[in-house]
Amino acid sequence: MKHKRYVSIGGIITCETGLRIGGRKDATGIGETDLPILRHPISGAPYIPGSSLKGKLRSLLEMKYCPSTQSSGKPCTESPADNDVAAMFGTADMKGVTQPTRFIFRDAFLTSEAEKQLRENLPGLLAEVKTEIAMSRTQGKTEHGSLRESERIPAGATLHFNLSVRLFEEDEIKARHKGYFQKLAEGIDMLENDYLGGSGTRGYGKVKFTTNDGKPLSEYIRNLS
Repeated sequence: MKHKRYVSIGGIITCETGLRIGGRKDATGIGETDLPILRHPISGAPYIPGSSLKGKLRSLLEMKYCPSTQSSGKPCTESPADNDVAAMFGTADMKGVTQPTRFIFRDAFLTSEAEKQLRENLPGLLAEVKTEIAMSRTQGKTEHGSLRESERIPAGATLHFNLSVRLFEEDEIKARHKGYFQKLAEGIDMLENDYLGGSGTRGYGKVKFTTNDGKPLSEYIRNLS
């Protein structure tokens, strides 16, 4: 396959509700939460890993465009030669696959303005702490031992979003790249109506994607060629 060009797509992710992507903590100290979020190991600032963005977009599009996922609920096994989503994100069945994945997702880091606000308003933690409990349905009171505290990137925080699309000669000869862009735009629309990260059915993880000048990112992507 002959490589032709890269297309860079960037913008802003805005957290419309608190967003949680869990991090690891071997032990909990006094005053610390038992459910921390993922943080940059040097700055301590929360971020969204590219794997989370890729995985969520991929799963949403596979449920619509990959028959193997629709029948099994597992990752797509279609051939990248025949299925745009498999070409965009990769396939679970790599036997005989000779072509590379088209999409390269980058980690999404806080914008400078968002990081400044978090350091001023939530010093040290750079996140909100949400307290949750479980209620007994039969007794109408709190379940014993159910109190937990979860960290979240707070609503209103903004992060830089970027991915790189690598296109090959056959993509442009067959105009397949236009299908990639259309499906990516559709996936972003779907994600805005779904959620990113954990606990989405309980209000977490509603996000919005825009260009750097505030326009809908999906509209911009649909106009790419």
